[in-house]
Amino acid sequence: NGGRTGLGEAVLMAYHGKFKVVSVDYRMAPDFPYPAALDDAVAVYGELLKTNKASRMAIFGTSAGGGLAAATVLKLQESGKPLPGAVGLGTPWTDLTKTGDSLFTNQFIDNAIVGYDGLIAGCAKIYAGTHDMKDRFISPVYAEYTKEFPPTILTTGTRDLFLSDTVRLERKLRMASVETRIQVFEGMSHAQYISAFASPESREAFEEIAMFFDKYLER
Repeated sequence: NGGRTGLGEAVLMAYHGKFKVVSVDYRMAPDFPYPAALDDAVAVYGELLKTNKASRMAIFGTSAGGGLAAATVLKLQESGKPLPGAVGLGTPWTDLTKTGDSLFTNQFIDNAIVGYDGLIAGCAKIYAGTHDMKDRFISPVYAEYTKEFPPTILTTGTRDLFLSDTVRLERKLRMASVETRIQVFEGMSHAQYISAFASPESREAFEEIAMFFDKYLER
């Protein structure tokens, strides 16, 4: 969802959290495979650091954007830049290798992205290009995390194809002594808290993320 079609999540976060939100229209595959999107996200964060304190900023994203958000923080950590005060990962695509229980158990149950083979597998290939799909900046679940990673809230649903991607990353963060919170919605498919924006679950999801950000961001 590039351009204006990618604004939905940003609008909902701004509305429910009363935050100023910058939506990054990063370059996308197939024209611009990895690491173009990651480079763009890091570059935007670097610009924002010129006028904002890192402790007053959060990075968040959903699905591929959730995986990219996690990878962005890892890249910032590697480069020694100040890290954001909090991170929000919505049903993040953290493993492009088709590994995880819910990719099989929720196949044809998730009514948003349905299954992995076909479109999702093709997207993984064109995004990774010639790079190893287990590269930690492509599949952040394979990264080694430390307690310096910012407090992180994760969101998913019981019918989400990427439920396992979300749970596996949350467990890695928890094992690294990172402050985490995970919210799992009954009967929710992939990222429906954005598409079903008028639903009670959407309001609850974004209000929970906003409360988490309020707790950890310097206001």
